[in-house]
Amino acid sequence: MNAVLPSNAVAPLPSPAVAALAAEGLGKAYGPITVLSDVTLEVHAGEVHAIIGENGAGKSTLMKLLSGHVAPTAGHLLLEGKPVEFRNAVEAENAGIVLVHQEILLASDLTVAENLYLGREVGRGLLVNDKAMNSRAAELLARVGSVARPRDHVGELPLAQRQLVQIARALLDERKVVIFDEPTAVLANDEVAALLDIVRSLRDHGVAVLYISHRLDEVQALADRVTVLRDGRMIGTWPAAGLGQREMAELMVGRELEMLYPHKRPAATTAPILSVTNLAVDNGSQKVSFSVSPGEVLGIGGMIGAGRTELIEGLMGLRPSKVESIVLNGRQIGSRSVRTLMDAGLVYLTEDRKGKGLLLEEKLGPNLTLQALDAVNPGVFLDKRGELSSLRKAVADYDIRVRSLRLEASQLSGGNQQKLLLAKVMMADPTVIIIDEPTRGIDIGNKSQIYEFIDRMVRAGKACIVISSEMPELVGLSDRVLVMRAGRIVAELSGNEINEENVVYAATTGGADVGEEKHDRSDSNTRAH
Repeated sequence: MNAVLPSNAVAPLPSPAVAALAAEGLGKAYGPITVLSDVTLEVHAGEVHAIIGENGAGKSTLMKLLSGHVAPTAGHLLLEGKPVEFRNAVEAENAGIVLVHQEILLASDLTVAENLYLGREVGRGLLVNDKAMNSRAAELLARVGSVARPRDHVGELPLAQRQLVQIARALLDERKVVIFDEPTAVLANDEVAALLDIVRSLRDHGVAVLYISHRLDEVQALADRVTVLRDGRMIGTWPAAGLGQREMAELMVGRELEMLYPHKRPAATTAPILSVTNLAVDNGSQKVSFSVSPGEVLGIGGMIGAGRTELIEGLMGLRPSKVESIVLNGRQIGSRSVRTLMDAGLVYLTEDRKGKGLLLEEKLGPNLTLQALDAVNPGVFLDKRGELSSLRKAVADYDIRVRSLRLEASQLSGGNQQKLLLAKVMMADPTVIIIDEPTRGIDIGNKSQIYEFIDRMVRAGKACIVISSEMPELVGLSDRVLVMRAGRIVAELSGNEINEENVVYAATTGGADVGEEKHDRSDSNTRAH
């Protein structure tokens, strides 16, 4: 069924004030392929204008056109009512327009302060005033809620802190227009709250803000107006006050939403397929024990910094760790590495698909088969036909939407990159799959597909461990939830005990009495859709 435009969402009349930035008939084509067409919108000083749509809808392309990173092939821009053309992003920044990228675009070998001032250093001649830059950097970091220090090297920072540094860099100078492209995708709840306050502060100081996010609660909390893109075209613009989150989602996908999460499965009754005893990770978890059974999704929740990713990286041999026992598929595991564990039936899908999961500048075929070369290359030489056959099957099985099988991984949308990464780890035919942040930075349509893939795996008898910072996702997917805090498991929830309140309570208090109170709190548990 096609989505019906909400009756209370009427397109606003044009404001009498001149827009800070406007696009008229904007479009972009790469050769014969049009990726964006006929977009007309405007953002005013003191306004937050949200742009929403599924991955591949054209949101990031539009933002790159507006910020000078890409030149349009149709239409034009108006800056404060005057036609303008940007040859590059530097010209746009000099005019007062800055884009905070979804990807981390920082120099890993430089300090935080050096990254903030890269290309605009403070000093005279060849002498750089490090003291002044470090002092100003400290102020900006505090403003965006970062715990990083000016002299920290960016390459040593967690992903979330790198994103906050990138946001701080964008705010170093005064701006007329600030464009945020998925700024909270890697941030914890407290960091998200700090960023939303920054956006409100920019709006209150007369800055025009364009805001892209897949988190519709953020859009609802921030936006004055909402523009929806679908399949490279503009569907319309509405006042945010007239749109609920469900209505926004239906406009994005072009149909009414059905249940987002699969129906819960019966509780697992078989013996564990994976049992881990007293796993301790250096500077991470503290003698953690857990197990998962065939046909079960085990969720791991907790606040950022609780040690969830560190625990799994320790299990996979990616961090120094000690363990008393690992039993997988009925046999004791000795030496640990990603390769030995994969051969034994355990695979790990990293939270950082761009930095650690995929080779972005490589073609799709090598990305898919790199971890399972033996499956497609029985001989000494690379079997290109076998690789192509595997890729075609993966594209069909995981609905990886590509216009050509010859693309590089970087040319896929975030949701399709995630599906390619999932197909890659599944090439090893594992029995246990660990997925860290399964839907980070992807749209609601692709989220639903990822959830279906996970459900398909476990119903086929595999086991899945899911780490997620999205509470509805953790609650909606998991048959059991382990809640971590400060490197320890502080609560185990199952059945009706699994709800957002119980998870947050355990994660923030240590869960000392969650066993006594969780049944009372579970009355508020509702199935997420």
